[in-house]
Amino acid sequence: MHWLDNLGEQISRRLAHRSSRRSVLATLGKSLVATAGVLPVLPVARAANRSPGLDISEVSDEEMNSCDYWRHCAVDGFLCSCCGGTANTCPPGTTPSPISWVGTCHNPHDGKDYLVSYHDCCGKTACNRCACNTQTRERPGYEFFLHNDVNWCMANENSTFHCTTSVLIGLAKN
Repeated sequence: MHWLDNLGEQISRRLAHRSSRRSVLATLGKSLVATAGVLPVLPVARAANRSPGLDISEVSDEEMNSCDYWRHCAVDGFLCSCCGGTANTCPPGTTPSPISWVGTCHNPHDGKDYLVSYHDCCGKTACNRCACNTQTRERPGYEFFLHNDVNWCMANENSTFHCTTSVLIGLAKN
């Protein structure tokens, strides 16, 4: 192993004689910036590229704005369909959180269970209309990712909560 130490010392000395600290730091900085543009920093950044969900049937506004509607089985917040958005989209002036919680809701019309992704819409003060706090199959707060009483806007630039969407992802596999 003595030869490896000598080789490392020789390379380090040659590098020190031929370059300055400033040039080494500049090169290192450039490589870090280039790498950050290529590699995803956070895995939650990919959530924004997800498809908008599937639409099962036509539903009246009255039914969609009710906390008793089946697809709101695990929602905790104000329904975006009452706040200027829809069940799938955030109201103008807000942005969806890239992270969400998922519930499994039973559709009584077709007898099937569906995965529903709940995204908080962020950037405006709370809507304060159609407040729902349904907690079907919710886990205790110490199981962070299974709990719906969390400000999921924490990943956004503006972490102010406005309302929540209920996006159908697909059929639940039994």
